[in-house]
Amino acid sequence: MTDPQPYIDEAYQRLRDQYIEVSELAGSLAHEIKNPLSVICMNMDLLAEDLDGAQSQRERRILNKIRIVQNQCGRLQTLLDDFLRFIRIHKIDLKAGNLNEQIQRVLEFIRPMADEANVEIHRYLDPDLPSILIDAPRLYAALLNLVINAVEAFAPEGGSIWVHTRQTSTGVLLDLIDNADGMDQEHLLHVFEPFYTTKENGSGLGLPTARRIIESHGGRIAVRSETERGTAFTLEFPMPARLTAEEE
Repeated sequence: MTDPQPYIDEAYQRLRDQYIEVSELAGSLAHEIKNPLSVICMNMDLLAEDLDGAQSQRERRILNKIRIVQNQCGRLQTLLDDFLRFIRIHKIDLKAGNLNEQIQRVLEFIRPMADEANVEIHRYLDPDLPSILIDAPRLYAALLNLVINAVEAFAPEGGSIWVHTRQTSTGVLLDLIDNADGMDQEHLLHVFEPFYTTKENGSGLGLPTARRIIESHGGRIAVRSETERGTAFTLEFPMPARLTAEEE
């Protein structure tokens, strides 16, 4: 009987090559859109400066319309930037690194935002956490997105976030738990879908990008949530055998 595995591998490689080709094409298109968009934004800024301090009713109406165009230009620029990050995750450079160091950097960066939102962050980081293979800048970006989402989930009265790392039998694990309002089951089903968002000015690409980054590390991300109780993200990363041997 003929072994089907070579045909499966060949089909998988064709799909991967097609995905990369489409991603590169989409990236080129996004860049081509960014250039004229930048020109539009710049000229809107110049027009707004010309009409600054407008006195007549007509000039004020024109200025208000310019402000609307400026706002939409900003939204498009953000969407294009998020989209470019989303499609370029297949280019990843893995090196030995420590998950604790990455989450510590994120928490230090986010501290002013958390303080302003009256959010208290509790850290329980395993000091003996072993090394894993990471692309440090990309993993930092994924973790930053998850923590920012957690902080933004809180109402004005604030709340708490718990950050916990630990070793498992196959790698390392990170829990991000908050006691914010949580998500209903309908929202939870779509949370990792590209362009799905409940935020007024969100692109819907933050969490999908974070998931793709984590999966590109050979890891996985899971989420649990309950309305009025909070949300928990769990990230698991494998520890390659060669790193285990080096640390023994």
